[in-house]
Amino acid sequence: MTGPRLLWGVRFALVLAVAFSVAFPGLPQFEGKGMAFRAPFYLLPMAVVPTIWRLRGRPAPYPHVVDALIISPFLVDTLGNVLNFYETFASTDDVLHFGNWVLLVAGITMALLRTTLPPLAIWCLAYGIGGLAIIWWEAAEWLVQELGTAGLGLTYGDTIGDLMLSSTGGALGAALALRFGSGVEARPR
Repeated sequence: MTGPRLLWGVRFALVLAVAFSVAFPGLPQFEGKGMAFRAPFYLLPMAVVPTIWRLRGRPAPYPHVVDALIISPFLVDTLGNVLNFYETFASTDDVLHFGNWVLLVAGITMALLRTTLPPLAIWCLAYGIGGLAIIWWEAAEWLVQELGTAGLGLTYGDTIGDLMLSSTGGALGAALALRFGSGVEARPR
């Protein structure tokens, strides 16, 4: 699948999954999850790469794979709820925290590969951005729970586990992107 097709497939699937979760909030898998509250925040990442690309003066070529990787964790998380994986498989949250940060930080790393930074600096910066992302993610989950969403079941142990799994996934995602991602999309000239 080419970069543009992959990107548009991920974007279309995310919009459909979010629309489904908002249209059918009474389904058991959405109970207490605050899906209507999450919806705009889950769609927001679709604007991140295009906005940065435009602000940088549209350096060619467009980073389709980077964009798809940054959007993918939100698609995967939403599909986990749509398909009722969180309630069906106890390890879903842990698996997705690890895997989603592999995707997210791989996308960040691939974006940074388009710069002149040395590989170690790219890995450290991408890993750090991924670390900040999981801290803010967990803070947002806590806020959603404090605002009255009861279905998240957050505990201190769960939060610490999510921080560790996501940061470890981010470290791996950065390493994989450094190893295999430099040839996926060319650096701008």
